[in-house]
Amino acid sequence: MKNVMRCFGLLFLSSAAAWAMPLGSSARAAIPTDVQQVISVDYRALKNSDTAMQLKQQVLPESLKQFETALKSIGIDPDKDMDQLTFAAFRLGKQGIKVVGFAQGEFSTTAVLKKMKLQKIKPVKYHDSDLYAMSGGMQMTFLDPDTLLFGDSSAVHGALDARDGYTTTFDSNTQMVDMMGSVDSGTVWSILDQEGTQNMLRSALGDAAKLADYDTVKKRVLGSRYSMGFTDGIKFDLDVVTSDSMTAATISSLVKAGILYRRMTATPVEKMAIENVSVDSDSSDLQLHFKSDDKDFQSLMHSPLFAAVSK
Repeated sequence: MKNVMRCFGLLFLSSAAAWAMPLGSSARAAIPTDVQQVISVDYRALKNSDTAMQLKQQVLPESLKQFETALKSIGIDPDKDMDQLTFAAFRLGKQGIKVVGFAQGEFSTTAVLKKMKLQKIKPVKYHDSDLYAMSGGMQMTFLDPDTLLFGDSSAVHGALDARDGYTTTFDSNTQMVDMMGSVDSGTVWSILDQEGTQNMLRSALGDAAKLADYDTVKKRVLGSRYSMGFTDGIKFDLDVVTSDSMTAATISSLVKAGILYRRMTATPVEKMAIENVSVDSDSSDLQLHFKSDDKDFQSLMHSPLFAAVSK
């Protein structure tokens, strides 16, 4: 069950980088079709929730810290100038998984480019785009006056190839598009593809994943999506999309058993959190829900369980 709660914690980790809103059109057009996961950050909403800010500070990913530093180096203050931050992980042939980021906000394009010029950073052309070097070995370019694309060179090239019509885009991936349509109006949302979801479940189920029929079941897992809200407490909803109701019911039973086992050895604070987790299946979806008030969730953040799953 530790693996189940670790998976749950990792989803919260993703949420720490994911107080978000619907994906902007410029960013969406630059995501290749073979996308593994999309995660977004709404920096405006972070400031409206003390719990969200505490969670962000406790589990802030190192990559996000590095990006914030890189932004500051070109004259953008994330806390003041940025509205939304989106990360997209996609497969790029033999190069494996690549990650690009999209920052949206009220940037002064002129001021940023002036800063680049003062730092004697000269642009490099790729298709019709000007790419500029950032700290940490990253490159950046403006997709429009309010949207900045960044990442390592190969990742940025892959995104621009999609945007400029050299490869297919996210919109041709009907499975991921359909899943996004169910969550992207939420305060928090993320989507994960079939292979990523299968790996997540294998980790979550732990020893249960060693069952003889698990490999057969996992083939019928299609993807997952989650949303998270910070109004009137904390609300987290995860759906694992499968091909049929039998698969959803089977995985639901495995997760329920794991949660029951973990409850037997949990601390009082952890037991309270576990009691707020419900797992069920609805048609072909496995559904996991968590709800807590701010006070209880802040207590949970300081528990050994949360410390373990946040590593």
